[in-house]
Amino acid sequence: MTKKAIVLSSGGIDSTTAMAIAKSKGKEIYSLSFRYGQRHSVELEASKKVALSLKAKEHKIIDIDLRQFGGSALTDEIKVPKHENVEDIKDEKEIPITYVPARNTIFLSYAMAWAEVLKAASIYIGVTAVDYSGYPDCRPAFIEAFEKMANLATRTGVTKETALKIKTPLINLSKGEIIKQGNALGVDYSLTISCYDPDSKGRSCGGCDSCLHRIKGFKEAGICDPTVYYHP
Repeated sequence: MTKKAIVLSSGGIDSTTAMAIAKSKGKEIYSLSFRYGQRHSVELEASKKVALSLKAKEHKIIDIDLRQFGGSALTDEIKVPKHENVEDIKDEKEIPITYVPARNTIFLSYAMAWAEVLKAASIYIGVTAVDYSGYPDCRPAFIEAFEKMANLATRTGVTKETALKIKTPLINLSKGEIIKQGNALGVDYSLTISCYDPDSKGRSCGGCDSCLHRIKGFKEAGICDPTVYYHP
């Protein structure tokens, strides 16, 4: 029962590395992705490739429509901010416009439901509190609160069969450290995409916050970035 793990997968560096870590621990992988109205839906093709590469037992793509609410540059007619380099990104005290309201809460809720059906004891999510964009639902306090709620809300929590654990193996790692760890586990990062604003050919913009953190991470790791950028 405890071998099964749900892994939230965006097809990016962090979620892919989290999946590789789960696999390295002998987990049977159930990959979960979302078509939520994001402008960068090319990430779903990447998530399919990642699930295949890491031999997930099953990969589901769930359709939800967060464009109904908008409020984010990823789900609304709002321009994605671009910068020349990572140092130009503000030290975020404000929540960035690329934050999607309640996204991780919604995703984890779906993962919790699937975990209950599968009797999986863990959910892996690639959040990090080091090199990230200031999203409130990437903080350790949020993860701890969600785990507590999950064990109050489910059959598993009531019957005390086993506690559901939300695993955040990257939470204290920089992007460079994440890439180094994934590389050591044999992750093929050419399958992944991080860009918030890719072009029609699926090439990354090289200027959004996510691209800049990716570029910085590969440099710090001393590993060649396999990404094709249309604006390097």
